[in-house]
Amino acid sequence: MNVGVCKVRLQIPANQSLKGKRRVIASMAQRIRNRFGVAVAEVADNDSWQMATLGIACVSGSVRHADEVLDNVIAYIERSREDVVVLDVEQETISGF
Repeated sequence: MNVGVCKVRLQIPANQSLKGKRRVIASMAQRIRNRFGVAVAEVADNDSWQMATLGIACVSGSVRHADEVLDNVIAYIERSREDVVVLDVEQETISGF
């Protein structure tokens, strides 16, 4: 069993409130879950209305597949919303469970 984990730091420059941020992040997280079958949660920057950090996890039978899924999720985030800027990505695959 292999677990791919990813932390994505986002900026939402045009956002003006926590309510607006939560709407953007909730919508994005639900679309990612539905499209890729991964776990998604906001893991940091909860009180910042223009910043968000998402944690994304994928369980797979192969390291290659886990990496491909996470790469596709990151590419989807970058192209799906013009109002969200990806600032940083940390990705790791843990194998040998």
